[in-house]
Amino acid sequence: MAQTLVRLYVHIIFSTKYRQNIIQPDIESELFAYMGGIANNNESKLLAAGGTENHVHLLASMSKKICLSEFVGDIKRDSSVWIKTQDSWYKKFHWQDGYGAFSVGYTQLNAVKKYISRQKEHHARVSFEDEFRYFLKKYGVDYDERYVWD
Repeated sequence: MAQTLVRLYVHIIFSTKYRQNIIQPDIESELFAYMGGIANNNESKLLAAGGTENHVHLLASMSKKICLSEFVGDIKRDSSVWIKTQDSWYKKFHWQDGYGAFSVGYTQLNAVKKYISRQKEHHARVSFEDEFRYFLKKYGVDYDERYVWD
């Protein structure tokens, strides 16, 4: 095949350092827009973003030109730098070191978008830790609980 044609969707999840409840609702839309700009700079597209005070969910259509770890690293690093400039409240803001990333099929996009849009309702009942464990089990990811959290 002469062309490289790619359509790669990924659901990315990561929390604030130590899952601190630091992301205020009044900054979320700007934060997600900024993350969308970072995705665009990487020739990718942020299709959905949502979360709570201590974590985010991103649904992205990834470019064929960037690897996942570089993409997530750019989003986390650049958004962390940006949020620290927004208010003294965020001066010590950090994302957790790791992240989760899960493949999404084209036919699952609407369901994942809906799931991401309902994060606040969902987390009225379920903790971030339990939600993340659910994703790890759902996708058959082997993990050691001692190294998942920071």
